[in-house]
Amino acid sequence: MRPLVLESLATFAFRNLVEVSVTLGPSFNVFSGENGQGKTNLLEAAYVLATSKSFRTSKLAELGAHGADVAGVRGKFREGPDYREQSIGLRGAARAPKVDGKRPKSLFEYAVRSPVVVFHPAEVALSMGPSAERRKLMDRVGAYLSPGLLVELESYRRAVRERQRALEVRGVSARDLPDWEALVVTHGLRVAEIRQRAATELGPRAEQGFARIGTPGLPLVVTYLGHAPADEASFRRALEESRVKDRARGAATVGPHRDDLRLTLGGHVAKGTASQGQHRAIVLALKSAEIEVVSDARGVRPILLLDDVSSELDAARTEALFRFLGAHEGQVLLTTTRPEMITVGTAESRKDFRVESGSVTPS
Repeated sequence: MRPLVLESLATFAFRNLVEVSVTLGPSFNVFSGENGQGKTNLLEAAYVLATSKSFRTSKLAELGAHGADVAGVRGKFREGPDYREQSIGLRGAARAPKVDGKRPKSLFEYAVRSPVVVFHPAEVALSMGPSAERRKLMDRVGAYLSPGLLVELESYRRAVRERQRALEVRGVSARDLPDWEALVVTHGLRVAEIRQRAATELGPRAEQGFARIGTPGLPLVVTYLGHAPADEASFRRALEESRVKDRARGAATVGPHRDDLRLTLGGHVAKGTASQGQHRAIVLALKSAEIEVVSDARGVRPILLLDDVSSELDAARTEALFRFLGAHEGQVLLTTTRPEMITVGTAESRKDFRVESGSVTPS
């Protein structure tokens, strides 16, 4: 399968990367430096370029350098024999993506154009954290399996908000409630259907990945937990019956906004029983599964971004990580404070860079 390759990356007033321009290699790109120099910012810039979003914050205004009115990232992607230039202009909370100088039809279309998968220390929340993190994983994968998911999600969320506003402002007998609930059901069932498909694709691959790197004899099982009734009539009835409760609680208690992935080790829920090392192995397994599913759905190997991950793993799982990277067959951008510990790539397949005070130089 052909890999997606980011051949060049340039930033302007992006966090502390005031003016950076680097030419990347098609395989392993290792960025080293002390903490606080801008290594994570560089990976974030690549992620923003590919998706128009950050993996660190939902507040785009935080991405600009201190005192800068505008910021931007641009780069050249190669996909097989084809090249394209993408760019993101940032002004406060506004963003302006372009592909070959033209605005895309939508942010949704732009977000799945150049697939990337990021793995950073905070990703342990996939296993240890709230269900929202696992829903994001299903939605990232689902967007490639069904390009309409992001539009369905936005429509569903709007309908849920308006239903809640009707309950709180006009009461449980508000005349517009049936209309909003009909929209909740229509879009909610579609979201649930795509998420279940995403979970079905992710589960076996994550389970196999954990078997290779996790605790021997302790299997990981991944199960989709849906919170929407399976058919339209039951869903509408559940919404009607929960109106009083939802008004009192200030939030809808039925629907796919409460979906989750159940992760168990040896029959026990991982969140409350797994060790730190096991949690990190679960996350690595989920990430490897994400890469495989996106690769199959998109027909191209995603770019892998890894932020100082080896510092969060024990020796055995660090070795497993490097084996995984060696078999990735795609481009990798990796940050570390100790480049001598990164035992991936050869002199021909690896490029090393030094990051210091927001500047990036070959090393």
